[in-house]
Amino acid sequence: MVDKVSKKELEQLKHVYMIYDLSGEGQMDAANAADSMRALGLNPTIALVNSLGGSSTPGEKKLPFEDFANIYWGCKNDKDSGVYEDFIECLRLYDKAEN
Repeated sequence: MVDKVSKKELEQLKHVYMIYDLSGEGQMDAANAADSMRALGLNPTIALVNSLGGSSTPGEKKLPFEDFANIYWGCKNDKDSGVYEDFIECLRLYDKAEN
């Protein structure tokens, strides 16, 4: 999946991965996966991240970079999360003055 990510995204992924790799061993705690996705500008639910390979229990599982990138790709392509345009459309429902 890493090959589907642009060069800029890949650099951002590596940077955030290094921050959350607290031991410096190239293995990130899967319990930090949801927080790291939010650091990358995504807003996934914990359930979504856990279904993609994350964990809610600290120390339970370690993620190599490849798995981290796959979680990112899955969260980024999640169709259930809203985007800016969805938010604006909801606001228009209540905008009586059409501002």
